[in-house]
Amino acid sequence: MTPWRDRFVACFCQSTPLHDETQWCLSGMSAAHSQRFLQHFPPDPVHAAVLVPLIDRPQGMTVLLTVRAHGLKNHAAQVSFPGGRVDPGDDGPRAAALREAQEEIGLAPSLVEVIGYLPDHLVVSGYRVTPVLGLVDPQHQLALNPLEVIETFEVPVEHIFDPANHLSRRRRFDNGDEVEIYDIPFGQHHIWGATAGMLLSLYRVLVEGD
Repeated sequence: MTPWRDRFVACFCQSTPLHDETQWCLSGMSAAHSQRFLQHFPPDPVHAAVLVPLIDRPQGMTVLLTVRAHGLKNHAAQVSFPGGRVDPGDDGPRAAALREAQEEIGLAPSLVEVIGYLPDHLVVSGYRVTPVLGLVDPQHQLALNPLEVIETFEVPVEHIFDPANHLSRRRRFDNGDEVEIYDIPFGQHHIWGATAGMLLSLYRVLVEGD
């Protein structure tokens, strides 16, 4: 067991889903900073949830990520977390994230210990995503649904949390507003968009205490 596990549990064990609009985040920014840019996103986003799978390896904590199938309507071929919209039959974002992870990568819910949540993140495609943090049994077995996911890989938390790997760029909206967003390269993979934003939010909460 690595020290990261204890830090994650201690930091997030009391967290709950944050659905209030004043708490929504963009691109890993704080909720307060994000408020300025909400006008550029759909006013009534679809509620979705993703599982942020944390795996406590002997060499250190890692985060499991997926590469989405090329033929998907939204976010095709992008690096992402397993997840999707919260269906009417789901008992909240926790159930939705676990269901989607099982459907996409064959991860059994019984192998996931949910430890907390990050604030809801807005995505330009019209979704409001609740990140659900889960500790995954290192002995898990995966079975990918090729219509959804073509690959999974793990990124060390140490890599994600190293500021040297947070590559900033600026995005300009139609009205001239500019926002600083970040990418996280890792080997042949390029983590960007909402996924990078959620990882940066994880870093901000756990390391910077924001």
